Amino acid sequence: MARAEADRLDGVLGKIVVLVEDGVPLLDAAGVTEVFTVAARYGGPYQVRLASPGGRDVCTTAGVRLRVDLAIEEVDEVIDTLVVTGSVVRCPGREPSVRTEQAAQVRRIARRARRVVSVCTGALLLAASGLLDGRRATTHWSWCDRLASLHPKVVVQPDSIFEWDGPVATSAGVTAGIDLALALVERDMGPEAARRVARSLVVFLQRPGGQSQFSAGGQPQISCDTPLRKVLDAVALSPGEDHSVPAMAARAMLSVRHFTRLFSREMGISPAQYVEQTRVEAARGLLENGDDGVEDIARLCGFGTAETMRRAFIRVLGVPPVAYRGRFRTTGICADPLAGNRSAARAQVVQTY
Repeated sequence: MARAEADRLDGVLGKIVVLVEDGVPLLDAAGVTEVFTVAARYGGPYQVRLASPGGRDVCTTAGVRLRVDLAIEEVDEVIDTLVVTGSVVRCPGREPSVRTEQAAQVRRIARRARRVVSVCTGALLLAASGLLDGRRATTHWSWCDRLASLHPKVVVQPDSIFEWDGPVATSAGVTAGIDLALALVERDMGPEAARRVARSLVVFLQRPGGQSQFSAGGQPQISCDTPLRKVLDAVALSPGEDHSVPAMAARAMLSVRHFTRLFSREMGISPAQYVEQTRVEAARGLLENGDDGVEDIARLCGFGTAETMRRAFIRVLGVPPVAYRGRFRTTGICADPLAGNRSAARAQVVQTY
């Protein structure tokens, strides 16, 4: 760090302001705050304050009220880090929206901060303030497309858990704010301190895989009168069948060349990519909810071999099938040796009454 920068930040390092407002997910604010609080117990310089428009206490989506330390309009000193939480404004039944005055406040404070970070849909506010123009950024997987369409100057990274670009960092949904906060601690205090904080919180220091493993796949929205409709339905209903390009073109009653061009134009991906993604989605369901072995699932879903399915999972989700099943199949309660006895006891209580 240059001497001039060091002098400017003397007494500022560790001063963190977390922007919250009514409708903020509780974990957005609590996750990052807890990371810095634990790090402070291990010698970190962190002092966290919550700020809101007008300095009003806020109500989270969980119904828990957060006591706010100051108004965002009062933040006029040099600070270390500005954290912008998600769902800065949420209208009932609608998507997160951003007020112009909030974007202006974020822009103003950013000029006084060493770094600016966001959690979840807080990236929408950073983008509206212009801080993400020309930068790589991410947000919750379900809002990545929206971020990209609203702010085409932002280089959206949909699979990232968090993304650094210069003095600005963005993170994926809710708990990914913890991942990002740990990365901040590691930059400030070193990897051993970050490991101590992660162990204290019983979380990964570096989460395996990207956020695509958490996303909910679904059938793309497409007009019913397109020749592709019959093809898409066939792939979704029977992913294990022959869905080579010639077979799909024949089903659509089109030439291979015309079918390939039409598919890529309307779907935004190639026919082979669509089939692979659909088969991965089908395999995810079987891995999460069934007891079939990986080899059987690979055959049922059209991969042919477990190795082919493994490569497809890594391409699409960033994790192999066995690891995916281990993370998403169960919380582990069924492995409790007392679980069966507890179930029997509950059944007996029901019968008694």
